[in-house]
Amino acid sequence: MAYKISDACISCGACADTCPVGAISQGDTQYNIDAEACISCGACAGGCPVEAISEE
Repeated sequence: MAYKISDACISCGACADTCPVGAISQGDTQYNIDAEACISCGACAGGCPVEAISEE
């Protein structure tokens, strides 16, 4: 199950730095996770300082 980023995202980029497969990219207003590329490892959730990432 892929992870998703909520509206609580502050666009700091910490999640993108932790993703081992590069599934996270900057969107218009916040970062986004490509569900097709996500391997559900949870590294991004652990790296988010505002806990804006959860399992879908």
